[in-house]
Amino acid sequence: MHARVAAFENLDTSVVDDLLGRVRQNIDANRIPDAQGGLMLLDRVERKSLGITFFESEQKIRAAEPQFERMGDEIPEAQRGRRTSVQVYEVAFATGGEGARAARVSVLEGSPKSLDEGTRLAQDQILPQVRQLSGFKGVVSLVDRERGRTKLITLWESDEALHASEEQANHLRQRAAEGAASRIVGVERYEVALAELGQLAIR
Repeated sequence: MHARVAAFENLDTSVVDDLLGRVRQNIDANRIPDAQGGLMLLDRVERKSLGITFFESEQKIRAAEPQFERMGDEIPEAQRGRRTSVQVYEVAFATGGEGARAARVSVLEGSPKSLDEGTRLAQDQILPQVRQLSGFKGVVSLVDRERGRTKLITLWESDEALHASEEQANHLRQRAAEGAASRIVGVERYEVALAELGQLAIR
């Protein structure tokens, strides 16, 4: 399983609800037929967003790219924001998502050789502890083997639950970084505007 991660900035927050409606219409109309699920994360204060769409393979992501371009043309850049990057990640593991309203995105970088070891540590030791935190709703781990980068997305039932978990999350994130011989290069927090992970079965 792979994920297409598109980042946007300068989002027009006054039309966010309309934008989300269009995104949901595209999903309901099966505009991207090979998509296996998706996440849309918003930061209204910083006016930025992440659109994450899951596919069975990199080949299917490439095949879907013209449709993404057409969909982008239908929504003015002034509303959806300026797309700053599109990256493809391997999905290391994913679970949950239903009822999520907030997300924390932690980015770790290190040696590509340590990615598998770090993933095993996260699954075997870190994730069981995260699951015990109040308000936890799911997790998605994305890896870029060439750059030795991991995006770890934890999903929460509310903004309050996300903030209540900060201290423990900081400790667990540091453990994950040390176990993967990597460093923490960023932590961001988002509103979950859309979470469709029901078709994913990666543990």
